[in-house]
Amino acid sequence: MIGVFCVDVLMLAIAMGLAYWLRFASATAFFQSDALIQPELYLWFSVGLTVLLLAAFWIYRLYTWRRLFRGAREFSAIFHSSLSVLSLVALYQFFSENLLIARGWLGLAVLLSMLFAMLGRVLMRSRLARLRRRGHLTLPTVLIGTNDEAAVLAEQLALGSESGLKLIGFLTDDPSKVGQTLAEQPVLGVVSDLDDLVQQQGLMEVVIASSALRRDAILKLYRQYGNSAQVSLRLSSGLFEILTTGLQVQEFAHVPLIGVNRTRLNAPQRLMKTLLDVSVAATVLLVLSPLLLILAIVVKLDSKGPVIYRRRVVGLNGKEFDAFKIRTMHVNGDEILAQHPELQAELAANHKLKNDPRITTFGDALRKYSIDELPQLFNVLLGQMSLVGPRMISPAELEKYGRWALNLQTVRPGLTGLWQVSGRSDLTYDDRVRLDMFYIRNYSIWQDISILLNTIPVVLFGKGAY
Repeated sequence: MIGVFCVDVLMLAIAMGLAYWLRFASATAFFQSDALIQPELYLWFSVGLTVLLLAAFWIYRLYTWRRLFRGAREFSAIFHSSLSVLSLVALYQFFSENLLIARGWLGLAVLLSMLFAMLGRVLMRSRLARLRRRGHLTLPTVLIGTNDEAAVLAEQLALGSESGLKLIGFLTDDPSKVGQTLAEQPVLGVVSDLDDLVQQQGLMEVVIASSALRRDAILKLYRQYGNSAQVSLRLSSGLFEILTTGLQVQEFAHVPLIGVNRTRLNAPQRLMKTLLDVSVAATVLLVLSPLLLILAIVVKLDSKGPVIYRRRVVGLNGKEFDAFKIRTMHVNGDEILAQHPELQAELAANHKLKNDPRITTFGDALRKYSIDELPQLFNVLLGQMSLVGPRMISPAELEKYGRWALNLQTVRPGLTGLWQVSGRSDLTYDDRVRLDMFYIRNYSIWQDISILLNTIPVVLFGKGAY
């Protein structure tokens, strides 16, 4: 807490100084006026405004451990607390004849304070993530339940070490499972042992796999720990496989009911992603249109068959569509593959062949540099694909994703993605699935831009492509 507070003080001090410079010392014509420049006075104004902002941060619980570094909610709290301070000071200035503050400085000071406070939290998050990956500053956590849902939850918590929850084991309602291992974690005891764990292990987080316990058992746990100051009790939805889309809670007849969003992204995220997709895809197609024409001619001369190959794939919400690619295989590819049973087995296992006899001479070069995928920019403009997203897969391949199949259908498949910049075809199939799930769960527009930039050197050097 002290570290976060000190970073906030530092960031607010920088913001106040920058606001003073922009308002009174810079050559920005917009801020030039006849206002008196009084450094000593504005130093005290800065101190007072900083104190008000820090107090507002405290009121909005920005120094509460359990609410620290909790994603967009933390930024929302910084925004609303800063706006509250600005409104309070402006209102006081309106009714007071003694408080004469340049409005330009006040507005800049609060705006920059908000931005710098957010920046400070981002830097602290990065530092905290590194510490948590090393096992520091984590909250001891036990998972109640030993069914399939509990095992999946444990696996996800193990992957998300940056969340701050450190799973130490399971509790069960089946005494015969005590002492066994589930998802590489021990079953420590039965549910009635929870009191002892809280005292002995300093337990701070309890996660209940709701499908693992009876309703009366869950209610009993909430009566015991629902209002505990030491332990946070959390309940899974029982539908972990579709949680990537997010949930909505709405009351009907005073009964809170959970609804599942159809897509992973909210409205602002969809808008930003669409703008990025359309602008980049349209620009690239316009610039590369002469190259596409030349490629079409060469493909026709290289081998018999159409220039464009249509691959049937699964898109958003499970809707199928044809993904466009420049044809890189001979039209009698199935006959050629039939002559190589060992390659058929490799294809069935990995959906990729390192040495594929069906590929044409020119097609090998197109694949190495992913040039064959350029026509998918039209799929992007049609709204069927995105520039960045999980791998596009066939309907038959969807079964290989198992419980993650529903997650895959909550976003559009991508022309490139995390898998593309992490090894491409050199990755195992399980690694590709894991990377797709990580991308879906951790989407941000900044991650998309980063992946796009990292794709350029990967494609230019043809690393991991076949």
